[in-house]
Amino acid sequence: MRLRSCLLAIALLPGTALSNDTMADLKTGGLTYVQTLDIEMVKEDLFISRDEVRVDYIFRNSTDKPVSGIVAFPMPDITGGMNANIAANDLQADNFLDFSVTQDGKPIEVQLQQRAIANALDVTDDLEEQEVPLLPFADTAIEALGELDQEVAEDFRQRGVLSIDSYDDGQGMQEHRTPLWTLRSAYWWKATFPPGQDIHVSHRYKPSVGGTVAVTMLDEGKPQGERFEEYKARYCIDDAFVKAAQKLPPPGDDGLSLYTEAWISYILTTGNNWGGPIRSFTLTVDKGDPRNLISFCGTGVKKIGPTTFQMKAEDFSPQKDLEILILQHRTDE
Repeated sequence: MRLRSCLLAIALLPGTALSNDTMADLKTGGLTYVQTLDIEMVKEDLFISRDEVRVDYIFRNSTDKPVSGIVAFPMPDITGGMNANIAANDLQADNFLDFSVTQDGKPIEVQLQQRAIANALDVTDDLEEQEVPLLPFADTAIEALGELDQEVAEDFRQRGVLSIDSYDDGQGMQEHRTPLWTLRSAYWWKATFPPGQDIHVSHRYKPSVGGTVAVTMLDEGKPQGERFEEYKARYCIDDAFVKAAQKLPPPGDDGLSLYTEAWISYILTTGNNWGGPIRSFTLTVDKGDPRNLISFCGTGVKKIGPTTFQMKAEDFSPQKDLEILILQHRTDE
């Protein structure tokens, strides 16, 4: 599956961004069905931009009897740490991607399952016993860790649940306790699919958009080096995209690059969790500002608007996940 999509725009300075200037994206995907393969995905319309992911499905029960089970939307893992720097809309909220879902036009009441994992062990009950919120980046979680008894904090440190940093701020020794656990979350609900009927399910959320404060794919303005080779493989960068990037202007008077990178990841392979291939698949990607550049892998991608690109496929069984690179003008961030 090799599709090259190059959107031309004005510019970008090849540069090097420090690691602490990099925001990592969180991989998200579509719905999974966790009980049976008797339900086929007749149609999937997937729209992706930096501001929104919209997915519209048509599901069909291929048997002659009603099929009931659990439908789930796995949220991306959130891992704490002193140097963690991830892109998410609201890391103070359980629904940090603002996920919502409807069936046949009506909102679905969903359940949220959350588990905290440290060193491959489930420490959810331990945190809840100490009244520590499970979101590792939540202010309330940091505050609760600071209030733990010393004995409990040391136990958590030894088990890899948190780290303890000691320092002298001029008023004596202080401790800072940092969450290290990984939060695994999934929204789920029970669904029944009648035989011979189409069920329309739609869900929306705000994607995690990672990136850098400058363009880093080129090495001294040339397509060379390990980073470029990694980008070439991940985003299917072609010669036209490289030439467009090389023509981009230098930083402005403030010394900042006029373009930055934005990364969006989408787990397409969850489409294989249903019965058979996706009968009709449409992917639409919006790069935002017409001046932006975009590249991603696909087959038969066509430009359908000033900022939109579309791919269509029949009997589609995705073999790899979708990685999107946008070189965005600073005024469009």
